[in-house]
Parts: sequence; structure tokens; C-alpha cells
Amino acid sequence: MLVTPGRLPDQTFWRGKRVFLTGHTGFKGAWTALWLARLGARVTGFARAPDTQPSLYELARVDADLNSMIGDLQDRRSVEKAVTAADPEIVLHLAAQPLVRAAIADPIETMATNVMGTTHLLQALRSASSLTTVLVVTTDKVYSNANGDRAFTEDDRLGGKDPYSASKAAVELITASFRSSYFEHQNVRVATARGGNVIGGGDFSYDRIVSDIVRSVMQNTELTLRMPEATRPWQHVLDCIAGYLLYAEGLGSGMTLPPALNFGPEPARALTVGELAFHLLKALGKPASFDVRYDEASIEMSKLAIDASKSRDHLGWRDRVTGDRLIDWTADWYSTVLSGTDARSVTLGQIDAYCGMP
Repeated sequence: MLVTPGRLPDQTFWRGKRVFLTGHTGFKGAWTALWLARLGARVTGFARAPDTQPSLYELARVDADLNSMIGDLQDRRSVEKAVTAADPEIVLHLAAQPLVRAAIADPIETMATNVMGTTHLLQALRSASSLTTVLVVTTDKVYSNANGDRAFTEDDRLGGKDPYSASKAAVELITASFRSSYFEHQNVRVATARGGNVIGGGDFSYDRIVSDIVRSVMQNTELTLRMPEATRPWQHVLDCIAGYLLYAEGLGSGMTLPPALNFGPEPARALTVGELAFHLLKALGKPASFDVRYDEASIEMSKLAIDASKSRDHLGWRDRVTGDRLIDWTADWYSTVLSGTDARSVTLGQIDAYCGMP
């Protein structure tokens, strides 16, 4: 079967657009900010200060490309002031507390950030006079998951056995309620994007597989895995962001689109945590071995897959960084940056290489 290359974000659409990007100091947010700048958008970022050291935001000097506003979504007044100052046409809401085990340890903080933070943002956007499009990013974990083998579609029931998943399912409901109660009457397009598990260079978060692998390599310690047999819809960060940008672009261009879309790899290409660790360690030039310490009390799901057929059909989106390339691009970023090459040039180089792929 002939597979056509996926569409790319259109620079003519994004050039000069006023974009309000939350979470620009985080992993996905920093990549998004740099790509939007490449597209010519006028970006205002709103987020807390980076919560890791190092961070992609600081290493790649993301603040050189946007108006960076450091603030907290839990502070309603700060959100309102930031939205008023930005006067956005398009909003990409990526800010979140994104870690499952951190949410289990502190569910109140997670709910305050993810649920009330999103509510504060949506309420503030009701007064944004130039607004046309809002894309709220949630997660592949919003579905009611019974550890089955079927890939979730956008029509499946929402759920969440752990606080993080529940918080993001709640965000889906809150966004839908604001869309029908307020934004539809203002002709503002509002949708949610459910991305798979993202990997790529520049993630230094704790308790995520790639950053844990990189730390074990840097510190010359043995990697420990909790659930090596677990499967996840791994995708490169640029594939996921391309989907977000195409979705927002389609909404802003007046396309008829579903109110929620999945973005992830073909379910048949899912890797286990152990397989991902094995291949990434080898790509980083280290022995492909790890320790396993099962957490019998864990409530994390061992199986997860999503069906992104609608994104492919409606947007012409395809994941490009697949197979060996997914591991190689991730390993190359860390190897190159840790050897002393400027992180900004490496990151921008991968964005340019992605856009230049046949």
C-alpha cells in the first residue's frame, strides 16, 4: 500500500497570527514555541518557570522567540491579565501537571492545575475579542481503560482510574461545556487534542521513561523499570505537535472537524516500555540492560493504544518519525547536546529536518 507523506503546517496561515501558548516552558511547549516561531507566528507564552534543571526551554533559549509570561493557571487574575495583554487569535493550551505518579502523590495540586487551571483559562478567553480558535490538549489517558487490546477511538467513554487521567477526562467535559454554553455563540472554534505518549530530545522530567534512561546514562547507574511489559502509543514530539498545529489550522480555516481528535502511531507499531528502553540504551551506546522492580500497588494501566484514523482522514496528518528513526532522532538529540553542541541549533535542526522529509 502506498503511504502518502503527511501534511505540514502552512506557514501562510500561521505567519503573523497572534498565538497564546500555555506551557511554553515545558517539554512539548518548548518544541511548539520554536516551531511556531519558525512559521512566523507572534507567540505569547504563559506558564510556570521550568520545573527541571536543565530544561529545554532554557537550553534552547525559547524566550528569544516569544513574549514569555511566567505565571500560574491557578491564579485566575494572572490568567485574565495575560489573555488581555496577548489579545490572541489562536490559543494552544498545553500547560498541565502531566505526570501520572506525581498526580497519585498529590491529587489536589494536579486537579487544581489541570481542572481549575483550564477553567480559569476558558473563562478568561470568553472576553478575548479577536479569538477564533481554542485547542485544549489533553491525553490518550482520558478513556475508560479496562486494560483491553482495542485501540480507543474518540467516541469511546471517558474515564480515569488514576487522578491524572481523571483530571484530563474532566478537562474534556469542561471544555465541551464551555464550547456549547459560550463559544459556539461567539463563533469561536473549540476542540480537544488527545496525544499519545511523546518522546524526543529535551525531556528532563522525572518519572518518564526517556529522561530516566538519559539520567541513568549520564550518572552511569543502572536503569530501573516498573512495568517493562506495558505498551504505550509512543510517538515523536514533532509528530504530535504537527497534529496539534494542523488541527488548530483546520479549525481556524473553517474546516468541518470533529470536536476531539486522537494523535498517535498505528496500534500495530506499539512498543513495550522494555523494548523502548532496550533500543534507546543501544542507540546511546550503552549496555541494553535494566533492573525491574514491580510496584504491586500501582494502578497504572499496562495496555494503552489509540486509533488516530480520524486525524489521518480529516487532516491528512501522518506520523513521520517512526520505526528506527523514532529512537535515532531521540538518541541523536541527547548525544549531540550532551557532547556540547548548542541545544537550540540541534532542536531547530530537527524541526527543519522534519519539515524537509519526503
